[in-house]
Amino acid sequence: MPENFSLKETKPNIGGGRVSGGREKLTSSFDLVEVTHFLFVRVVKARDLACSNATVGGGVCHTFVEIKIGNYKGSTKYLEMNKRNPEWNQVFAFTKDRIQSLSVEITVREQEFVNDEFIGKIAIDMSDIPTRVPPDSPLAPQWYKLEAEANSSVGELMMILWFGTQADEVFIDAWHSDVASVSGDSITNTRSKVYLSPRLWYLRVNIIEAQDLVVPGDKNRNPEVYVKAALGNVKLRTRVSADKSLNPRWNEDLMFVAVEPFYDHLVLTVVDKNNEEEISLGRCMVHLSEAYIRWLPEPVGAKWYNLEGGGDVVEELKFASKLNMRISLDGGYHVFDESIDCSSDYRATFKGLWPPAIGVLELGIIGASVLVPMKSRDGRETTDAYCVAKYGPKWVRTRTVVNSFSPKWNEQYTWEVYDPYTVLIIGIFDNCHLNGEKGPNPKDPSIGKLRIRLSTLSTNRVYAYSYPLIALQPSGVKKMGEIQLALRFTSPSYTSLLAAYARPLFPKMHYIHPLSVYQLDSLRQQAIGILCSRLSSAEPPLRTEVTGFMLDAGYQLWSPRKAKANTERLMDAVHVITEAWKWFDTIKKWNNPAANVLVIVLYLVVVFYPRLVLPTLLIYCFLIGIWQYRKRPRDPTHVDIKLSLADSTNADEWDEEFDTFPSSKQGEVLRMRYDRLRSMAGKVMVMVGDLATQGERLTALWSWQDPVASAIFLALCVMAAVVFCSGLVPPRCIFVMVGLFVMRPPSFGIGIPCAPQNVFGRLPTKTDCML
Repeated sequence: MPENFSLKETKPNIGGGRVSGGREKLTSSFDLVEVTHFLFVRVVKARDLACSNATVGGGVCHTFVEIKIGNYKGSTKYLEMNKRNPEWNQVFAFTKDRIQSLSVEITVREQEFVNDEFIGKIAIDMSDIPTRVPPDSPLAPQWYKLEAEANSSVGELMMILWFGTQADEVFIDAWHSDVASVSGDSITNTRSKVYLSPRLWYLRVNIIEAQDLVVPGDKNRNPEVYVKAALGNVKLRTRVSADKSLNPRWNEDLMFVAVEPFYDHLVLTVVDKNNEEEISLGRCMVHLSEAYIRWLPEPVGAKWYNLEGGGDVVEELKFASKLNMRISLDGGYHVFDESIDCSSDYRATFKGLWPPAIGVLELGIIGASVLVPMKSRDGRETTDAYCVAKYGPKWVRTRTVVNSFSPKWNEQYTWEVYDPYTVLIIGIFDNCHLNGEKGPNPKDPSIGKLRIRLSTLSTNRVYAYSYPLIALQPSGVKKMGEIQLALRFTSPSYTSLLAAYARPLFPKMHYIHPLSVYQLDSLRQQAIGILCSRLSSAEPPLRTEVTGFMLDAGYQLWSPRKAKANTERLMDAVHVITEAWKWFDTIKKWNNPAANVLVIVLYLVVVFYPRLVLPTLLIYCFLIGIWQYRKRPRDPTHVDIKLSLADSTNADEWDEEFDTFPSSKQGEVLRMRYDRLRSMAGKVMVMVGDLATQGERLTALWSWQDPVASAIFLALCVMAAVVFCSGLVPPRCIFVMVGLFVMRPPSFGIGIPCAPQNVFGRLPTKTDCML
């Protein structure tokens, strides 16, 4: 049975049961997720505990609290204290639907090497636990007397229990019962968290010239000097100066990505390339806090920097070597960390250039279903899934649901929206940093990813859908499961939304001082490296493989499937032109005489009443749009395997797409793929050559490469100018005759090229000069 990769509309029980079909406009907080009830237990501290070790010689008391509800058990961290008043301040969350006990047992124990020693316990009936609904203030904890087997006083425990939902402010940092099998420091890796990307800047280093360089060795040699610049792990260099003197000039820009706060130094080294040896002529270090913050197109002023430490150069110099540079932090650009066409943010780095927000994006991550097994633990296959979503600089990560192929998260997040063309990116990963994972450095493999463009969503509407998670593997396309989401794009002002469409997509600096495609790609890789490093050092970390997968960090290598898919996309884009040409060709053949007569009448009306041309075209476009409105897409966009040709790619093409770079294949396989690539490239080469031939024929009309053809063309131009200027023949008559000639019946020889076509086809091209 073939897999179903379609998008499915769902009817989740969101909004307090007020939603059926996901189209209603909800306005309350946490209304895009299903309400999940939890029993929260907050253990604050204890006092006057009867610890055996603490009473003997002032020993250390290793106390902890254990909460048991039926088969679920959670415990606080162990505290090594030489006093009997420990403080934990931890929160535990138990899913109410899974509770099968009528009471909660809270036990205080003392850790021992063999068996933990019992200190005291408290039992509370479920019926006595209150319910808290935010935004009510938090419930105040109370002191409870610990009960021991003997009726002696063993101490008191401060805590509070209540029933709540995921809207409770302690939900994020609480220990959850669905990760009961996880212990120790691994619990931190299961919690939900919100991350913010650090602010990135483009650092422009304009190296102008150097002065008074001192070159050791042969004084008569013309030095070949260039400048190396390093910021962090990124190293760039200029070209070798064409001056080849002691005062070389470059006037070359080197671009880096800098991150706040500015800890790194910019290190510049002037190097003389003497044969294969590189000799340092001096270096300087510039702290980024000294760089000029630039948000306007005007260039910053140049500054001289002294060079120090020139290798074998004598230190006692009367004049120091200098380097003239402009160093600026260009805040007028947007630093791309995502693909330009699938970016979630286009704002400039400098906050003063940010446009006003046009709305709010709300995302409810409800859950997933039928996820594939990702690993094996204790002899059985399992998946520990969590979800990551990114929009703009804000990343969110849900908690990890352990040992479940149909996890339920029911977490809701919001983002401010500044441009409707932006894209929300959502990915699901398997957590491989829990107990029992093998390998020295396990990675969290991806399960699937999807993108949702905000401009395809209707404002103030709730979209509740189940999205397929599709992954490309060497064996082909595979469905990894489904994720259930509810999202809503709210825009309070339709005027602001329309104004956003009229604004430039990129900040103005991208148009005034544009960066090359190579620069943008290089800077994007720098930005991705910085984000991977910063987010992986958070707690819990957003790991490098997760960040790279969300940002599409891999280079775009050759893929036969993508080449074919992009070709079909191009053909679909020019489909209107090709269909119009086919329609006109049928008109020329007079297959339907009535339609031909109608077209000729319309053509004559256009010729004699030209003022009606533009209104007619606009009305025609309007009617087409109205006609297509009934066919408008009702569902948000999602991954289309037919558009990607993922359903028609053979095994060899999949193997080629997943091949490493450089290729790991050898022999016959590599030769076959190379021949296939040559065949496809040859067709593209012929197509490009044909287009170049037609363009060269057009320019040959007045280039006099063919004296006869150029003379004919110029004579016709002069004759037409005289005729039009004298008024002997009205222009309308010329247009009528040309139109009637083109649309003449087949009996008048329509299949034979006319004289202008014959002249154009004989014009010379540069094909004769090609080897």
